[in-house]
Amino acid sequence: MSNFSGIWIPLITPFSRGVVDHGALAALIDSYRSAGVAGFVALGSTGEPAALSRDEQDAVLATVLREAQGTPVVAGVSGNQTAQLLERVRWLNALPLAGILMSAPYYVRPSQAGLVAHFTTLADASAKPVVLYDIPCRTGVRIELDTILTLAAHPRIEAIKDCSGSAETTLSLILDGRLQVLAGNDDAIFSTLCMGGAGAISASAHVRTERFVALYRALAQGDLARGRAIYHELVPLMRALTCEPNPAPVKAALGAQQLIANELRAPMTPASEALDALLAQMQLTG
Repeated sequence: MSNFSGIWIPLITPFSRGVVDHGALAALIDSYRSAGVAGFVALGSTGEPAALSRDEQDAVLATVLREAQGTPVVAGVSGNQTAQLLERVRWLNALPLAGILMSAPYYVRPSQAGLVAHFTTLADASAKPVVLYDIPCRTGVRIELDTILTLAAHPRIEAIKDCSGSAETTLSLILDGRLQVLAGNDDAIFSTLCMGGAGAISASAHVRTERFVALYRALAQGDLARGRAIYHELVPLMRALTCEPNPAPVKAALGAQQLIANELRAPMTPASEALDALLAQMQLTG
């Protein structure tokens, strides 16, 4: 079984004058590797894949795989046509990926039986481990607990990025034990880890990455007091980085550090002036 434990960064896609900035992306990856992250997610929702052409997506993925230098990389797969996504999964089979992150089909809101058939079809075709991605606020449909438990029987479905917002669901999945449970909502990182979750795929961890890694390590070692102290230290930052649509706050923070240009593609817009002012008062490094 694969190991999806630890802090994973769902990488943003930097732009410069409307074009993907591969140099800035490479520099970010190098800094996160040095900070001790467990792995990277390329083309997850934080990476604005819906705003990228297929060629741009492939180029971003190539940069991430090259610059990761052996650090595990999971590729996001999203859409609403099973047949189209099946072709994508087969194409990804040839790449040195640690796994594929699969969200529910967006907009069409299939039944739970439809979700089982969709994920099973894609997992059957995948040569890589599958990480389910339950994020109903983006897809319009929740992967219900019974559906996840049904899918957990598939030999290639090994983990879940849990954005359900339900502590009961999170605990049930952890107690079931067949899937590694990764917090997908930053405000659930502490509780998920304390309940026995494997780690987190955290957009906020783009900033002060070392502290997020330290949080995971403290709790993994059973040092609750230290873990709690680090978490309390990070709460204001996490609140700021999740108070507006993702990834605008993260890009604003990275832009404030002059690590990227603060650009998003329409219809996404940069963070508000109020959030920029708040971030300017916060510790964004160390």
